[in-house]
Amino acid sequence: MLTNQQTSDWNKNSGSHVRIAYAGLELKELVLNGLNENFNIIYNDSIAQLEEYLGNQSILTAPDIILIEVDDEGKCFSLVQEIKKSFLLNGTIIVLLSAKGDSDLKQKAMQLKVHDFYSAPFLIDNLRERLNFLVTFKLIKPRLLELSKEVDITYRMPLGKRMVDLLISGSMLFVLSPLFLLIAILVRLDSKGPVFYKSKRVGTGYKVFNFYKFRSMRTDADQLLAKLSAENNQYASETGNNQAAFVKIKNDPRITKLGQFLRNSSLDELPQLFNILTGDMSVVGNRPLPVYEAEMLTSNEWSMRFLGPAGLTGLWQISKRGKEDMSERERKKLDNFYAQKYSMWLDFRIIMGTIPALFQKEKV
Repeated sequence: MLTNQQTSDWNKNSGSHVRIAYAGLELKELVLNGLNENFNIIYNDSIAQLEEYLGNQSILTAPDIILIEVDDEGKCFSLVQEIKKSFLLNGTIIVLLSAKGDSDLKQKAMQLKVHDFYSAPFLIDNLRERLNFLVTFKLIKPRLLELSKEVDITYRMPLGKRMVDLLISGSMLFVLSPLFLLIAILVRLDSKGPVFYKSKRVGTGYKVFNFYKFRSMRTDADQLLAKLSAENNQYASETGNNQAAFVKIKNDPRITKLGQFLRNSSLDELPQLFNILTGDMSVVGNRPLPVYEAEMLTSNEWSMRFLGPAGLTGLWQISKRGKEDMSERERKKLDNFYAQKYSMWLDFRIIMGTIPALFQKEKV
């Protein structure tokens, strides 16, 4: 067996050694050349050999990832079922690799709820980044739940701020109801798909909630995000790598024709008035983040932003929104400043500054 004791760059900060248990021969050379420098890999020539190896592991030596080549007899699928029944290995990241493109194999793998499936030919760089992300998500998710409990104890929405939120959101929903109807009709006519876009966002105290917008993108937008964020992320280009916490796509090709207008005018944000009404957000605060961004902001330095309210508009929107020179660090600092200094007077100033910031010129 070959082993490599190096850790991936993604996990250097945590000092963790990411262990992969691999089985297969057809793609072994590709995996060896592409992953060996970043992971500690234990190679097994067959499914049977991998099964024997897994049976000898303890809670201290169990692998973080199980990477299996799909075999002609389908033994890999039986092994996946056994792994999911195992008390020790249940929850382990499982990724299947196939030397041939076969949609039936992929469908069977997805039914077993493996974490991913790759058919040759595929880019080993894409597999490496995917494994890094899956490991990071697995490590950080329990921490997010822990932080949610801790922060919920220390933060309470001020009564005055909550009353203002209810007044503004309730009155705007009533006055703008005809505009809501018009936009809904236009979205349906512009492209196929639902009127509203719903996604999971992380707000105050790392709490996850359903976040609403008028749909401004193609229905396959989420599937294209990983590729575009690696190639065209404004923040990643600034830092020179693909590990930026925030994602902002320049000239995003996923946006529909109507969607571009809705975004430039910020009309796509109007459904968030419902989020404000239900208490998930405030009119002014730090923008709630997608889970993949929030996962990267759990250090002591940046978790401060989650101690303040999540908002429809904030310091970032009125000072840096749409500008090419906005850095990731600047945005984090603005969020932290608001979380520490927010007040009714500051909220009023931000609301007054939001109107001229609604129409942005840059397509970012």
